[in-house]
Amino acid sequence: MSTLITNIGELVTNAPRPAGFAALSDAALVIDDGRVAWTGRAAEAPAADERVDAAGRAVLPGFVDSHAHLVFAGERGAEFAARMAGVPYSAGGIRGTVAATRAAGDAELGGNLRALAAEMLAQGITTFECKSGYGLTVTDEARSLALAAQVTPEVTYLGAHVVPPEFESDPAGYVDLVCGPMLDACAPHARWVDVFCERGAFDADQARAILTAGRAAGLQPRVHANQLGPGPGVQVAVEAGAASADHCTYLSDSDVDALAASGTVATLLPGVEFSTRQPYPEARRLLEAGVSVAIATDCNPGSCFTTSMPFCIALAVRDMRMTTREAVWAATAGGAGALRRDDVGYLGTGARADLVLLNAPSHAYLAYRPGVPLIAAVWRGGRLVAGSAA
Repeated sequence: MSTLITNIGELVTNAPRPAGFAALSDAALVIDDGRVAWTGRAAEAPAADERVDAAGRAVLPGFVDSHAHLVFAGERGAEFAARMAGVPYSAGGIRGTVAATRAAGDAELGGNLRALAAEMLAQGITTFECKSGYGLTVTDEARSLALAAQVTPEVTYLGAHVVPPEFESDPAGYVDLVCGPMLDACAPHARWVDVFCERGAFDADQARAILTAGRAAGLQPRVHANQLGPGPGVQVAVEAGAASADHCTYLSDSDVDALAASGTVATLLPGVEFSTRQPYPEARRLLEAGVSVAIATDCNPGSCFTTSMPFCIALAVRDMRMTTREAVWAATAGGAGALRRDDVGYLGTGARADLVLLNAPSHAYLAYRPGVPLIAAVWRGGRLVAGSAA
């Protein structure tokens, strides 16, 4: 059955790919067999089996969240309150979540994962990546990834999140585990391999070894890079041909140049800076250098416990000085690039029919009205999966 969505005030298409932000006014869109079959002016729209009146509201591609940590147990609200009272952020809090995750059963982990995925969908995220990284044993990492694979195809093996307490005196032994038995158990469930290349986590040589092993097992690389301070993470990501270098808070000129000359997307996570009071990444510097930029939520229980892409877009506009068009592109087509997907993040003919109807006349309202629930309806694969189009 085909569906015509008409009387769209602003239709953000980001098409043709790989061009930047693009939109039509007084527009319409036809969905057929889960794909976008036609876009154009409403007055020229073809007939369809079903008709939806957007009543002058905006339609956007579904958001693509290319960085999230959703398989975990426990919570860290006290840690957040302490940060807001002046305690500096460090990577050490991850270990508390590791202990809770190891102690939890699959039913608890899966229930929490599905609840967070439902939150994402209700807020317009139609494609999302999900990492492991809170198990840090062969069994717990493998079961985390198996659970993640039940809700998304974009699954990332992050055994190299931090060195767990039992390996504190033998980090080289843990790297061997991550590159050996743990990888063997996890690779069948994952598409990606990731490493936290930061002080207090894994250095450049360790990160290279982990990414190399992952690639040999058929996984594609991505890197947590330059979040806590200057470091080698971005250079490691570019050398490895990573799809994405994530965080990118502390960058040298050579880091920016390397990203601009590569196919590696800089994925910025403004919710983290909001939640940790760290400096925001210099988005304008990256954009003006020609770097491809994505925005993601980094939903996790420690440094950024949000599933709201509209909130992250508002932060990107207000605090990273992105334009509203740049921020929406980064949260849709940019995220698709960070996942090397060519079927989502835009609304051109042949694209998967993932779209969001706003209770607003334009995309700019996502930043103009921060904190207001503007997502009226969400379609994924051409099917209405959240909200109402009425």
